[in-house]
Amino acid sequence: MIQVNEYYEGAVKSMAADNKEGKFTVGVMEAGEYEFGTATIEIMTVVAGEMKVQLPGETEWKVYKPFESYRIEKDKSFKLIIEETCSYRCQYL
Repeated sequence: MIQVNEYYEGAVKSMAADNKEGKFTVGVMEAGEYEFGTATIEIMTVVAGEMKVQLPGETEWKVYKPFESYRIEKDKSFKLIIEETCSYRCQYL
């Protein structure tokens, strides 16, 4: 069954599902600044637009563009700056 998730008063929405590769979400983020925490290892892939990301333990920000991915370890938090609406896929390991 597909589960719908909503964060930051609806500015971030995703749909979660499972398949033979495991659990994943696909979602959309409106322009804004966000911080998320992880309960598992997550691999985020930008589908459309761009994400400016500050990964755990880093002081600098890196921009990720369509089809680029980054990994966040379990029990960490990361920050995002979204300048224009973007979409993503997140795989949980």
